[in-house]
Amino acid sequence: MLLGCLMLCLGLHFCSHWTEFHWIFRSTSDWKFGAEQFVKMLPDKVIVHCSERNMNRLTLDGVDVMGERLAEEVIEVINRRPQIRKISFVAHSVGGLVARYAIGRLYRPRRKSQEEYEGCDSFDYKGSICGLEAVNFITVATPHLGSRGNKQVPFLFGLTAMENFASRVIHWIFRRTGKHLFLTDNDEGKPPLLRRMLDDCGDLFFMSALQAFKRRVLYANVGHDHIVGWRTSSIRRNSELPTWEDSPNIYPHVVHEELVKGENPENCTENAVSNGDFDMLEEELVTGLRRLSWERVDVSFHTSMQRFAAHSLIQVKDSFMHSEGADVIQHIIDHFLL
Repeated sequence: MLLGCLMLCLGLHFCSHWTEFHWIFRSTSDWKFGAEQFVKMLPDKVIVHCSERNMNRLTLDGVDVMGERLAEEVIEVINRRPQIRKISFVAHSVGGLVARYAIGRLYRPRRKSQEEYEGCDSFDYKGSICGLEAVNFITVATPHLGSRGNKQVPFLFGLTAMENFASRVIHWIFRRTGKHLFLTDNDEGKPPLLRRMLDDCGDLFFMSALQAFKRRVLYANVGHDHIVGWRTSSIRRNSELPTWEDSPNIYPHVVHEELVKGENPENCTENAVSNGDFDMLEEELVTGLRRLSWERVDVSFHTSMQRFAAHSLIQVKDSFMHSEGADVIQHIIDHFLL
């Protein structure tokens, strides 16, 4: 897991690596439980590498700077393990954005002609992540639409005045990372970084890299996560949030699952306008990301005594304090494509 843990699978068919990240000011130990469970449940199939490049105050340097550090670390790990053939990422909170930036840097474009393609693995034709087959890209409570306004940060209570104030002062606390999250960065007159990450940009292949993965999965808290809201972590508009109810199953906190196919951006925007659910920049982020297909897994800890710690429960940050989220980790493992 990177910024959490990097997991690399071994063997002729099971070669993959798993990267996991943290919210601001966190450390690699936050994914300790998840890493241990992966190794326990998939013995001899995975290697888990815990990244140490983006911890504590280094998480304030910005999504792009952290992404560059992560990309460098991935390359170093791959160079030390030439047997690796496949790669996967699992990222928590802001780490999901860092992972998206890193894979954009690590992406290798597909071969240009059929002649070059012949005799090569199929993933080489559609592009790879640093020469490896891209398999799972999983984010857990990640603010894909940013954190500015429109109730994206629940602890601001959806009050416009508080949201506007937060967007103006966030950089005093969380520096460049705060600017990226609240979409207030304006480097050399460029659009916000999260907006730029909707397209391939020079030698950064943000969308091609995402498209290269066989699975793209969004785990989202439906409530009680006071740091990352349901919409931004599941890439939905407010009018698209589904109704759900408790259902007895082996994953008691998983309340809704769906597979969403890639959509035409023009049709998406028309639907948003007709529903009165429209903010220009946020809409660009929604439609841009939903050009690709995604699996959504909605999680609720509403019956938990510690439900207000949902942002930590969903990743089992502490195996003693947050053990109720173990079924979410199990769900990730059970559906992990090798």
